Amino acid sequence: MSTTTELAELRRTIGQLRQCVGALRSRYGDASAVRRLANDVERLDIDTADLDGHPPAVPAQAKPAERVPVPDTPYDPALWQGADDEGVGGYKRDQR
Repeated sequence: MSTTTELAELRRTIGQLRQCVGALRSRYGDASAVRRLANDVERLDIDTADLDGHPPAVPAQAKPAERVPVPDTPYDPALWQGADDEGVGGYKRDQR
């Protein structure tokens, strides 16, 4: 989908939102929630106009994943001291 098509779809959707907020205003009056919704719709409209004035960003090339060496030597058993095996249940510990 091109940027022009996306912006046109966004404008159409904002127009539908504006109509819905107008219907809510008719039903609920000038309630604070309705005012916030109307403000949000206006903000979306302003942001869409800002996007229309800027060229789309070109995605940066992804950097290759950094390799982290993992040694083949066994881990220090003290590292796991007091840990539980997930899904197996806890080890029996001294209940002193």
